[in-house]
Amino acid sequence: MKQPLRIDFVSDIACPWCAIGLSSLQVALSRLGDTVDVELVAHPFELNPQMVSEGEVLVEHIGRKYGRTPQQVAEAQAELRERGAKVGFQFGKRERIYNTFDAHRLLHWANLQGKQVALKEALLKSYHGEGKSTSDHDVLVEAAQSTGLDAAEARAVLQSDAYASEVRAEEAKYQNMGIHSVPSIIFNDRYLLTGAQPAEAFEQAIRQILSER
Repeated sequence: MKQPLRIDFVSDIACPWCAIGLSSLQVALSRLGDTVDVELVAHPFELNPQMVSEGEVLVEHIGRKYGRTPQQVAEAQAELRERGAKVGFQFGKRERIYNTFDAHRLLHWANLQGKQVALKEALLKSYHGEGKSTSDHDVLVEAAQSTGLDAAEARAVLQSDAYASEVRAEEAKYQNMGIHSVPSIIFNDRYLLTGAQPAEAFEQAIRQILSER
């Protein structure tokens, strides 16, 4: 018999470790096969809520925010590519970082259509794999359409302020719960794992959680 497993994945599209974390989680779930009945829901978190829509140069932004040198940024990028490759996520060249609020609004809408995880994966690939803007409506609509969502409906959502209050409320909810870094993954509303864990760690944690039910 399949055991139910609720997973709340709190993350930002601009976060490269979130791309690795989601891919790693998906690998772990594939290893568990049909032993679990998974409900996976993504929730919004903005690393840079004040980011302008046109974005900033990535190296300059990381240097100013975290005090990293260009050499340190390059080394971190190499580590990301290596970690991503292990779980099937391919990083490309990202030169800028952008605002992600509209993308989170679109993800909220996609959840109502039953396509949220697919859109989340498409947006992560679009930005981290192809370097496309996370605030450009054409890019967001393209990602939505690639998952089978209606392009006209997606554009209508983006051109309005639909789901803005819902996204803000979700962000506040998880911040009030003490989540200030991503990815943060909550299992069955009780167990929290943070960071881009290896697939083996996710698998072990899930098996342990299921055994305690």
